[in-house]
Amino acid sequence: MHDISRVQLDPGPPRAPRFDMPFELGLAVAWGRLNPQRHSWVGCDEIAHRPVRSISDLAGTDFHPHHGTVAGGLAALCNAFVGRTPRPTVPRMKTVYRQLRRVIPELKANAGAHSLFEARVFNDLVIAARALWEQLP
Repeated sequence: MHDISRVQLDPGPPRAPRFDMPFELGLAVAWGRLNPQRHSWVGCDEIAHRPVRSISDLAGTDFHPHHGTVAGGLAALCNAFVGRTPRPTVPRMKTVYRQLRRVIPELKANAGAHSLFEARVFNDLVIAARALWEQLP
């Protein structure tokens, strides 16, 4: 999953665009072309069709718009993984999302972390999300 909607200018001097997300997408595209049986990728953006205007080499690729909202992000996930079974629903994912948000402070405290993106807390977040998903009817 690659969301490239946050490509923007860095606020500090010197003002420069942040290209981390498109770079990571490029790595995923290359890896997917080299290993089509082992890797696939999905692209998302806040605005429909914008990525292909920015990266014309991806013409013909469907990016899933999320409109900058949680509900939009969850709907984009449903569309991106339409071929998977079981098929998740937006209401079910919203339930897990809301429950997961409540445990984030505890996960960060247990890991001694300041950010969700530190290795331990991110791993605990994934485990918690899976457990919450499996608890739902």
